[in-house]
Amino acid sequence: MTDQAANFLDVNGTAIAARTRKGDKAPGLVWLGGYCSDMLGGKAQHLDQWAEKNNHAMLRFDYSGHGESGGEFKDGTISLWLEQSLAAYRAFTTGPQILIGSSMGGWIALRMAQELIKAGEKPAGLILLAPAPDFTQALVEPELTEDQKNQLEQKGYFEEPSEYSPQPYIYTKNLIEDGRSNQVLNGIIETGCPVHILQGMEDPDVPYAHALRLVEHLPVDNVTLTLIRDGDHRLSRPQDLDLLTRSVEAMIAQI
Repeated sequence: MTDQAANFLDVNGTAIAARTRKGDKAPGLVWLGGYCSDMLGGKAQHLDQWAEKNNHAMLRFDYSGHGESGGEFKDGTISLWLEQSLAAYRAFTTGPQILIGSSMGGWIALRMAQELIKAGEKPAGLILLAPAPDFTQALVEPELTEDQKNQLEQKGYFEEPSEYSPQPYIYTKNLIEDGRSNQVLNGIIETGCPVHILQGMEDPDVPYAHALRLVEHLPVDNVTLTLIRDGDHRLSRPQDLDLLTRSVEAMIAQI
C-alpha cells in the first residue's frame, strides 16, 4: 500500500488531520470513525487498501481530540465533529461519495446526509457498521449510575474503562446535552441514497435491536440490514473486513 502523509485542514482554529487517496473511478469513499477511534484503525486501513487496488478515491480523517488532529477530546461534541466532517468532505472530495460510518461515525454519517440534502447535495450511499445514532440519549443516559450522574453535575464529565482503548472513555455533560440537538431517531430520516447496515448480533455495546430501530426510521430509502450472528462491535475479523468490502462493491454496482 502506498504510504500517505497526513494533510491538515484548519477548521475554526483546530488542525484536522486527513489522509486522501486519489482515484479515477466514482464514487469515492469517506471513512467516519467511531468514538475514540482514529483513521489508522484496521477497518479504515482495509478500505484504503481496497480503494488503492480498485482505483477509487478515499478520504479518512480524525475528529478533533482523536488521532493526529488537534484539540482536546473532552471538548468534543456531535455538533463539533459533524462540522469538522462536513468541512473535510467539502475540502478533500469531489463528485459522488459513499459515507462509511462506524459506531458513532454512523450517527455522524446520518447527520451529514441530512445536512448535505439541506445544501442541495446528497451522498451516493451510506454503509453503517454497528451504527450508534443517538447513543448519548439511547445507550449512555439510561445506564448512568447515581455516581456518574453526580460526576456529570459536579465535574462536568465521568470516565469509564474501555476494552477498545488503553485510555478510559470520557463522557462529558456537553456531549450528552449536545446529542439531544442531533437526534435522528425521533422522526423519519431521509438520506437520499441507498443504505446498508452491518450489525453484529453479539455486539455488547450497540445491541442489534438498535439497528432494527434505525431501520424503522428509514422508510423512504433503499435499506439493507445484514445481521452477523457471531459479530461483535469491532467487526474487524477477516470475514468482517471481507463483508465490508463486498458491501462496498455491491453498493457501487447499484448506484
